[in-house]
Amino acid sequence: MKLKGRTALVTGGSRGIGRAIALSLAEEGADVAINYVSSEPAAKEVAEQIRKMGRHSVLAQADVGDYPDTFRMAQDLVKEFGHLDILVNNAGINSDKTFVKMDHASWRKVLAINLDGVFNCTKVFIDQMLKQSYGRVVNITSVIGQIGNFGQANYAASKAGVAAFTKSLAKELAGKGITVNAVAPGFIETDMVQGIPEKVREKLLSQIPLKRFGTVEEVGRAVVYIVSSDGDYITGAELSINGGLLM
Repeated sequence: MKLKGRTALVTGGSRGIGRAIALSLAEEGADVAINYVSSEPAAKEVAEQIRKMGRHSVLAQADVGDYPDTFRMAQDLVKEFGHLDILVNNAGINSDKTFVKMDHASWRKVLAINLDGVFNCTKVFIDQMLKQSYGRVVNITSVIGQIGNFGQANYAASKAGVAAFTKSLAKELAGKGITVNAVAPGFIETDMVQGIPEKVREKLLSQIPLKRFGTVEEVGRAVVYIVSSDGDYITGAELSINGGLLM
């Protein structure tokens, strides 16, 4: 197992891509904490699956957009695990509106979770990673942050910001045993994509060279590659998993 003895936290780990990442890390031997805000039953189900694999799993409830709440979560988690090796900043939301109709609240809500949340979670764990001279940080961005999208100015801006944050932090921490990378999924089969009207789905598929949407498991395995010893020479990268939508 590639991650035996490692500890990890996946934010937004109760469903979708976060759930798949958490399970993939556990399958490779990591103990995994599942962060969630309000979906406790789903988070408990993921943690139980991880325990059935023989790994340790705990719930880590916190609103990542709130720094004091995130700090409290970090303190609790370090007490439970002793240390954290892997941080996957996956938590994210969208609130889609054309820019003309977008109000300040919609802008701030998305930026608070998607961008501020990455800062908050990384900030509360980075000192401990520096002390142990080891850490793996993976930030989940999006193809939308690379190409933009109608009605998603807030979401695209947040994900592009995370990509720039990733590169800057990677340069700062490269000599200290910590790598910082991003994974940029395209259209992945999640509740969000499954809710897209059929005609829109067909149009999207026509733009994807591989003619299908990605799976959450494919994203999970990519994260495992980056945080395992296989990815030790990778930092500051943004790995695109989009079926060729953007080349």
